[in-house]
Amino acid sequence: TGVCGCCGPLRPRYKRLVDNIFPEDPKDGLVKSDMEKLTFYAVSAPEKLDRIGEYLAERLSRDVVRHRYGYVVIAMEALDQLLMACHSQSIKPFVESFLHMVAKLLESGEPDLQVLGTNSFVKFANIEEDTPSYHRRYDFFVSQFSAMCHSTHEDSETRNRIRVAGIKGLQGVVRKTVNDELQAIIWEPQHMDKLIPSMLFNMQDNEDSERSGEENPASLAESCFRELLGRAAYGNMNNAVHPVLVHLDNHHLWDPNDFAVSCFRIIMYSIQAQHSHHVIQQVLSHLDTHSKNTPRVRAGIVQVLLETVAIAAKGSIGPTVLEVFNTLLKHLRMSVDFELGDGSRRNSASSHSSTRTKESEERIVQNAIIQTIGFFGGNLPDYQRAEVMMFIMGKVPVYGTPCHTLDTVKIGHQGTKRIQAMLLSSLIMVTSGFKCKTMCAGLPVSFLEPLCSISLMEDSELRQLVLEILHNIIDRHDNRAKLRGIRIIPNVAALKIKREKISKQDVVFMKKHGQQLYRHIYLGCKEDDNVQKNFELLFTALALITIELANEEVVIDLMRLSIALQDMALVNEENMPMFIRCGIMALVAAYLNFLSQMIANPPFCQHVSKVIEMRNLDAPHLLPEHVFREKCVLPDSLDRDDVGLYFQTADLAEALSVPGYNVERLAIPYIPQVTGKHYSVLYK
Repeated sequence: TGVCGCCGPLRPRYKRLVDNIFPEDPKDGLVKSDMEKLTFYAVSAPEKLDRIGEYLAERLSRDVVRHRYGYVVIAMEALDQLLMACHSQSIKPFVESFLHMVAKLLESGEPDLQVLGTNSFVKFANIEEDTPSYHRRYDFFVSQFSAMCHSTHEDSETRNRIRVAGIKGLQGVVRKTVNDELQAIIWEPQHMDKLIPSMLFNMQDNEDSERSGEENPASLAESCFRELLGRAAYGNMNNAVHPVLVHLDNHHLWDPNDFAVSCFRIIMYSIQAQHSHHVIQQVLSHLDTHSKNTPRVRAGIVQVLLETVAIAAKGSIGPTVLEVFNTLLKHLRMSVDFELGDGSRRNSASSHSSTRTKESEERIVQNAIIQTIGFFGGNLPDYQRAEVMMFIMGKVPVYGTPCHTLDTVKIGHQGTKRIQAMLLSSLIMVTSGFKCKTMCAGLPVSFLEPLCSISLMEDSELRQLVLEILHNIIDRHDNRAKLRGIRIIPNVAALKIKREKISKQDVVFMKKHGQQLYRHIYLGCKEDDNVQKNFELLFTALALITIELANEEVVIDLMRLSIALQDMALVNEENMPMFIRCGIMALVAAYLNFLSQMIANPPFCQHVSKVIEMRNLDAPHLLPEHVFREKCVLPDSLDRDDVGLYFQTADLAEALSVPGYNVERLAIPYIPQVTGKHYSVLYK
C-alpha cells in the first residue's frame, strides 16, 4: 500500500493533469476546472504538447477497445480544446497524435464514433497553422471519408448521418490542403478519383430531398463540390473534371443526361472563368472516346457540351473555338456514316425496322450537334463569328471542287447531301443576328463564292438554306420578318422598314460582287423543283438587297434582272413546268410592286399597279396570291401577245427618266455573268 501510495505523486505532471479531466462517471462530462489547468499547462509548456497528445491517444485507444465511449467523447473534447488554444510551432507533434486518434475513431466502424471523429477533424481543418506541414499526409482520411460517403447502413437515419459526416470530412480535407502549397498532392488523380465520385454519388442519390442544409447529403455534397472546383487552379482543372466524366460513364448517366447537364452547369459556374476552355476541351475529348457508342450517349455528351459552351460563351473561350467546331463537324460526319451504314444492310428486309430506329436516333445526335454549333457560334463576338462562318463553309462538300475534310465518295450522294444540309443549317444558326458593318466583312469572296456555288445545286432544300444564310447576313436592320411570304404589298410604307443610306464600302461591294448575287437569284428561279418557299425566299432576298445595298445603279440592275426573269418565263427556252413559269411571273410582280414603292416613283408605281390590275382581271395565275394556292388552275400556255399583262421596258425607262437613273442601261438585256473561280465548274 505504501508503494502504491507514493506512485501517484511520482507520475509526470502532464499525466496527472490529463487523468484529472476524466470524471469517475463519464456521464458527468469533461471536468472543466481541471481542463482549464491542463490548457494553461499546455500553453505555458508547449514542449510537453506532444507527450500530452501521446498520453491522450493511449487512453482513447484503450477506451475504444473497451467500448467506454463516454470517455472517448471526453478525450476528443479535450483534444479539440487544446488544438484551439495552442498555436506554437510545438503543436505539430501534437497534431500527429490528434490525427492518429481521429483515424482510430473512423476505423472503429461505430457510427457515433465516426461522426465524433469527423466533427473533431472538421474543427481542426478550420484552424490556420502558422507554418506549413512538410510530412503530414491525408491519404487515409480521403479514403475513409470517401468510404463513409458511400455508406449503405441498413438504418436510413444512421446512413444519412454517416454520409453527411463523410462529406464534411472531405470538405475539411479540401479546406486544410488546397491553400497549402506543400499539400498539392490532394489534386493528384488518386485522391480526386475518390473525392469527386463521393460527392457526385450523394448529389445523385437525393433520397432525403425534404431535409435542408447540412442535414441533406445531396445539398451538402453539392456545396462541397462547388467549393472544391472554385479552389481549382490552372494546373488542377483536368484532374478535377476527369473523374466527373468517368462517374457519368460508370453509372450510365449520359442517357438520360439530366444529372450530367446539372453537374456541368455546377462546374462551369463554380470554376474561374479563365479555366472554362479546359472543361470544354475535356468534354470534346470525351466525345471522341465515345465516337462509337450509342447515338443517345453521344447526343447526351453533345448536349452537355452545349451547356458548357453556352456558359463559357459569356466569358473567355480561349483558343478552343475552332477546336470545338472541328470536333463537332467531325462527329456530324461520323453520325451520317453511322446512319446511312452499309448499303446491303440498309436494303435488307430483316433489318428494316432496326435501321429506321438507328436513323431516327442518329438524327437526335445530328440535331444536338447543329444546335450546339449554332448556339456557340451565335454567342461569339462578330470577329470570331466571321472566322467560324469561313471555317464551316470550308467543310461543306461542293461537287466539282476538291474537299479535303470530307470523303464524299464513301458516303455517296445521299450522305453528301445530308452533310451539306446540316452544315448549311448550322451556318444559318451561326449567322443569325450577325450584324456586319460592311458587306465586304459579312460576305468576303472566300465565303460568297462557295455559298453561291451551292445555290446552283439541283436540290430545292439546299437552295433554300443558302437563301436564308444570305438573308441573315444582308439583313442588318431586322426587316426580314416584315417581308415574310410573297405577296403584292398594297402599302410598303406601312411596314415601317428601317434603312440607312448605302455606304461607300457597300457601293464598292455591289460593283465587285453584285453580279454574283443577281446570277444566284436568276438561276435559282428556273429550277424545276422549286416550291412556294423557294419563291418566297427569293422575293425576300431581292427586297433585302433593295433595302440594304441599292443605290440608283443597283436599282437599274435589279429592274433589268426582273425583266430578264419575265422574258425567261415567257420565252421558255428551258421547257420549264407551267408552275415554275407562273411562279417567276408572280415573283417579278411582287418585287416590282415593292421596288416601285421603295423608290417612291409615281409613274413607276402607276405602271406596276396597272399590270397587276390587268392580271387580277385576266390572268390571276400570274400573281402570288393565286398561283401558290393549292387548287390554282394553271393555263396550258402563256399569251405573249397580251402586252398589258407584262411589265414593259419602255414604260419603266420612261418612268425612271429622272436625274440619277441611267435609263440607257435599262435597255441592255440582263445576261448572267460567270464570275469567280468557282463558277468555272459545272455543278449539275
